[in-house]
Amino acid sequence: MSTIIQGLISGFRNNLDYATRLVSDLTDSQMVAQPSALVGIVMNHPAWCLSHLNVYLPIMRQIIRGESIVDPKDHHYGMQSKPEADASCYAAKSEIMAEFTAGHEAVIEDLSRATDTIFDYDVKLERWQNRMPKAGIALPYLMLLHENQHLGQISAWRRAMGLPRV
Repeated sequence: MSTIIQGLISGFRNNLDYATRLVSDLTDSQMVAQPSALVGIVMNHPAWCLSHLNVYLPIMRQIIRGESIVDPKDHHYGMQSKPEADASCYAAKSEIMAEFTAGHEAVIEDLSRATDTIFDYDVKLERWQNRMPKAGIALPYLMLLHENQHLGQISAWRRAMGLPRV
């Protein structure tokens, strides 16, 4: 296994561990709480962040395999969605985290079997062609940057909720 694949897997495992710790002490109702709703600011809460990230796990696998991608833009938890305070809009925390964990493990398994040739695969989503035309650009972005941005939002949300840092 190449060093770059090992690095992606290592970072992705760290994200899984961090995400798990970020929500381990939360109840289902806390997962959708809005600490700043009284002043009209809506934060990306844990249920939305993790549900949103779960949308991209199968996409990562499709990129690794060189498959076509269904655009996630209009998905219920896609980029055009917004966090809802209604817990019924989301699965239970245990289900969200089970999907998050299983998705990470599947991506890691696919990547473990891959060679560096995957990084030259075309990303088969028209909308991403200008920014991420190749798997070698898309995978680091999706696995590390995109995921870390949303995990950071959960961390900031925790502090706004008066919860301890992780």
